[in-house]
Parts: sequence; structure tokens; C-alpha cells
Amino acid sequence: MTEARPLSGVPVAEAAALLEARGVHVTFHAHGGPVPAVRGLDLTLARNETLALVGESGSGKSAFARALLRMNAPPFTRHRATVSGSARLAGAGDLIAATESDLRGVRARRVAMIFQDALSALNPVMRAGRQVEEALAMARPGLDRAARRAEVGRLFAEVALPESAALARRYPHQLSGGQRQRVVIALALARAPDLLIADEPTTALDVTVQARILRLLGRLRQERGMAMLFITHDLGTVSRIADRVAVMYAGQIVELAPRETLFAAPGHPYTRGLLASRPGRRRPGERLTGTAPDPREVGPGCAFATRCLLAEAACSAHQPLRQVGPAFVRCWKVPA
Repeated sequence: MTEARPLSGVPVAEAAALLEARGVHVTFHAHGGPVPAVRGLDLTLARNETLALVGESGSGKSAFARALLRMNAPPFTRHRATVSGSARLAGAGDLIAATESDLRGVRARRVAMIFQDALSALNPVMRAGRQVEEALAMARPGLDRAARRAEVGRLFAEVALPESAALARRYPHQLSGGQRQRVVIALALARAPDLLIADEPTTALDVTVQARILRLLGRLRQERGMAMLFITHDLGTVSRIADRVAVMYAGQIVELAPRETLFAAPGHPYTRGLLASRPGRRRPGERLTGTAPDPREVGPGCAFATRCLLAEAACSAHQPLRQVGPAFVRCWKVPA
């Protein structure tokens, strides 16, 4: 069996590679002109792997995730977007170039997404249980209605929704924020996907339920060989669940590393700033200051240079991802 070497520097057998994204660009067409949200992103995701995508708001994390399912246009986003590059899913071809008919099958059975805004993700005029039943009917057409209803109850119990029969009859506006979020998670798990995209999936949940959901996702990953792209701001969660971590800034990956490497020896100044900005850190000199640049004003060089204490004239030139031990870092000053 030959091996493909993804950008993380961690070998992944070709047979095990589930998703290979290459040169993905996402540009939104806003009233003020084109906004490059994702700029040439490369990622490889293996089966039974959790890859965490982290970075400040506006760095392009959700834009990339939605591009995989071509959800970068109204009603999913405010503005229409142009998506280019490739994202090949094993057994399904290039998702970005796929027809809408092929994508419907992928969304129904192969790739599921847990959206950050649960209220917007749910149909406001359909009962919660019926929405999960609909997903089950698409993913598992052999189930009769009684079996689907039983499966809804089981899924609601797994995501810590008590009194599942009563909750299944309620509309989204009759549920609390945490209950809605758990319905959205159940909706995604109903598809038994090969790839689960989780966009801040536990933000609205209390700590106890959050831990239960993370354990459930971890168990399902092991049982089903499911891959997970986990988008979050919570570095504490990343340190517990991720196999690899991709750090995004201004639409690009600036560091991609195994979890242990990233937390023990972060390479990029932005990564060090993120880690130093966690509550309780005692090195305020490394904490992030300032704000991310307007994507329309980012040049060919390092986008972080305007906030970096180590920036030099050479940072204005293009910065490729360079291998530094088991990691890849987009900074010429990090020694190889």
C-alpha cells in the first residue's frame, strides 16, 4: 500500500484518506466588493481522525466547512460566494465540482454538519422529532415510520434530551437554546455520516452536557470510523479531542500540527499568541493584541505581520507552509 503525505507531515494511507482538499478559495461578493474569506487552503483528513480547526472569528473556518457542502450562498449565508479548488471525498469525487443531484446524496448519507446557530439550522414550522425522522428517511430508507420514531427517541437520549417523546412534538421556538443545539446534533448523527463537520457544536451547552456530547462523538468516531472536522474557539476542548490541529488566520492555515506538538511547542507567533491568551496564562507579553486585518487588504506576505512583535521586512514576501519537525508552519523565522 502506498502512502500519501498530507500537509501535517503525518503519513496517511491512501486507502484511509477520506477527504483531500487542495487549493480551496472562497470569495464572498459583498456590496463593498469581493471578500477573500479562504485563500488556497489544503487539508487531508483521514478516517477515524479528528482535526480541529481553530482561529479567531472571521479567519475563514466556517467558510471553508460550508464550501465542502457548497453552502456558501443564500439562504445559508448573507452573500453569494465563488468557490474554487478541489475537495475529494473518498467514493464521491470532488465535492466542489459535483452536481447538485450528487451533492444531495452526499448531504443525506456521507457528510453531516452541526451548525453553530441551531435556531437558523432548524425548520421553524416543523416539529423537532419530525425533522430528525426526515433525515433518517433520507439516510436509511428501509426504516418504517415506527422504527424511525424509535430511533429518534434513542438519538435524543444519546444527546442528553430528557422526555424525548414530549420534546419530539415541540417546535424549535418551544425549545431552549441548549435543547435546540442537541436536536441539531441528533439531526447530524441520524445520517451516520462518514465525515461530521462540527461548527462550535457545544457552545450553547452546559459543562456536564458538553462533556457527554464530546464523549458520544468520540465513541461514534471509534465505532464507525467517522472522521470529524471540529471547528471551535475552545482550546481546552481541542487539547482533549483532536488528533491534529489546523490554525487559521486571515483565510490561510498558518500552522498544522499533531495536537501534542502544537500545545507543547507552537511554532507560529499567532499560535503562540492564541495559547497565551487562554484564561490563567502567565505570559501576557505573548498574548494577542490588535485585530485581524480586513480580508480585502491582505497582501501576498504574512497577514499576521501587522500584529506580530517579531515582524521584519522579509515578512512582506509570500510565506509558504514549511515543514518544521512533525508540523507545518507559515513563518520563515521558525527554524526548521
